[in-house]
Amino acid sequence: MKQLLILGAGTSGTMMSNHLRKALPKNEWNITIVDNQKTHYYQPGFLFLPFDLYQTEQLKKTVAQFIPKGVNLIQESIDRIDKDNDKVFLQNNTEIHYDILIIATGCDIAPQEIEGMQGDHWYKSIYDFYSFDGAKNLRDKLKTWKGGKLVVHICEMPIKCPVAPLEFAFLADDFFTKKQMRDKVEIIYVTPMSGAFTKPVATKELSYLLDQKNINIVSDFNIEKVDTENSKIIDYGGLEVEYDLLVTVPTNMGDDMIARSGFGDDLNYVPTDKTTLQSKVKENIFVLGDATDLPASKAGSVAHFQADILVENIKLYIAGKPLKELFDGHANCFIETGFGKALLIDFNYNQEPVRGTFPIPGIGPLKLLEETRINHLGKLAFRWIYWNMLIKGKPIPFVSSKMKQGGKLIEEI
Repeated sequence: MKQLLILGAGTSGTMMSNHLRKALPKNEWNITIVDNQKTHYYQPGFLFLPFDLYQTEQLKKTVAQFIPKGVNLIQESIDRIDKDNDKVFLQNNTEIHYDILIIATGCDIAPQEIEGMQGDHWYKSIYDFYSFDGAKNLRDKLKTWKGGKLVVHICEMPIKCPVAPLEFAFLADDFFTKKQMRDKVEIIYVTPMSGAFTKPVATKELSYLLDQKNINIVSDFNIEKVDTENSKIIDYGGLEVEYDLLVTVPTNMGDDMIARSGFGDDLNYVPTDKTTLQSKVKENIFVLGDATDLPASKAGSVAHFQADILVENIKLYIAGKPLKELFDGHANCFIETGFGKALLIDFNYNQEPVRGTFPIPGIGPLKLLEETRINHLGKLAFRWIYWNMLIKGKPIPFVSSKMKQGGKLIEEI
């Protein structure tokens, strides 16, 4: 029997286990998935938790319930990959041989990377919302916070869901307005980028929202340290931003076991071919989701599109055929803007976000680069789609892995 091993049972790994168990002959391939976590989190919901818009039980289920029958789940920590001998060592000293390896270990926050960030003030005046504990603790803080300077801050790119920090600022405007204390809160958005959005076209088209919501922006801010004694963040050029409450997105890094395995970049992301999803480490190693070093968004939609494509390339690899260069960097992201509305952007490696309709050309019902109520409802509906379709490897109607031009005002790609 041949052995296919998946590292990571988050969104990407779980999807691949479901896809591949259907795609590969059971009498030829054993499939094993390894992850030390027992709980599977709906991470897009972390954005809503601080504002009490979701309950904690809506955001978590057990890992095991989404792993298909016929896939062996091992819930242990991974020590390292021995790529030269096609083995993975677990921290309990178990060795697992593989013929094909899929790395889907994602990324996580690393607040320890910034001087002064993770100390006595962590979860007192400095919070993240990219972790379940961070979002939950921030929810409790916001219930009693009396106001002041709220700084929403990104340490460095890349990060999971690049638009989430901006969404947080928009939802904070909504939250404090409804609490009738918006006049007591100054919202400051601090980013290392030159604009509020990761894509220049989106920044040009949508920056009016910050003015409309009275959100101040500090751009090109590359943080050096947090001065907790004086409640301010300081960048390498000496610029200082004071805060009363700092909501930060710490440096995001890939799994430590990538570094222990002797490959990966400075942030522990795995070198990956941008169109085939085959690693540049060894031909029988493939990578998807947040674990890659690709210049694509680290978002659930991207992992979904990659999974569809990677299944085909795994089958081609097994058959000894050339891989197809199918992944075009396609991503679509809802941007919650508060007060029951949201935007939707759709783009890929080469195409900036454009106006138009999605997913059905000319019909929608979702509108691109436009604030609408139905976009907001679409974002809320995604939680049901996630639990019931996406991670179970079920097809989502009308949604294509490659970016389609139909129904969009595309001048050129």
